[in-house]
Amino acid sequence: MFPDKNTIFETAKRIAPYLHRTPVLSSSEINNLTGGELYFKCENFQKAGAFKSRGATNAVFQLTDQELKAGVATHSSGNHAAALALAAKRRGIKAYIVMPENSNKVKVKAVEHYGGIITFCKPTLQAREDTLIQVIEQSGAIEIHPYNDYRIIAGQATAAFELIEDAGNPEIIIAPVGGGGLLSGTALACHYFGKGIRVIAAEPEGADDAFKSFYSGSFVPSVHPQTIADGLRTSLGTLTYPIIKDYVHEIVTVSETKIIEAMRLIWERMKIIVEPSSAVPLAAILENKIDVRGKRCGIIISGGNVDFNELPF
Repeated sequence: MFPDKNTIFETAKRIAPYLHRTPVLSSSEINNLTGGELYFKCENFQKAGAFKSRGATNAVFQLTDQELKAGVATHSSGNHAAALALAAKRRGIKAYIVMPENSNKVKVKAVEHYGGIITFCKPTLQAREDTLIQVIEQSGAIEIHPYNDYRIIAGQATAAFELIEDAGNPEIIIAPVGGGGLLSGTALACHYFGKGIRVIAAEPEGADDAFKSFYSGSFVPSVHPQTIADGLRTSLGTLTYPIIKDYVHEIVTVSETKIIEAMRLIWERMKIIVEPSSAVPLAAILENKIDVRGKRCGIIISGGNVDFNELPF
């Protein structure tokens, strides 16, 4: 069964000693521009620079020393990789990370900094999964999937749990969606701890598998996604998709132009560094895909790991 209310509450207590309770920020200029009262949950200030530290820390700290004796392993384009490497370092174990060869260089450096052992592969889901199988066979490490794991989902749910506490039950909460760990966790947190919160996902037009899966009623994989939002190029998981179907109210897609515009707006107006994936929810508002006028709206800023040599503006 997927995480219940008590599981998420216990998860929040388990990971609290190791992570930041990230701030919730607002911008009067962005509020004036959108007509809404926006509350940004700033996971760009999280350990390892992204919300992924929540799930990775929860998963690693639930395992026994015996289970972890050969280390942990995963495939990830970056943020989960760094988060898992950091959590493994804290437990004094090895982290084997399979990364696509086109991964963000800043994220690769972060994995190396935390002691992760990287194996590069072709930038397809099949290549990632096949390479990971080989790594696990050779190392004996235990897999910690980036999103298709209830321990991960419970960890990611704590971001929205905190947002609801700190922002006082917004009417809408918007999260970006890639593999669905953050979105499914957000939806569960809103269901358990919020009152009448409308959960909306935002996704790039060039990586719209979640949008297609949600509205067709059957799983549609991500094939050759084309988007600057590198954290959102993955397919939904078998565990995340059912939660999203049941507890998410709407999914919208946004253009690359608006993602870049939203990213720049956050940098300029809020003076904080966010990566393209983080800008997708605000892009949906700017593109009039989500109407927040007169409403209190929470937005999950998913991370801030940006290659300054590859800025889109």
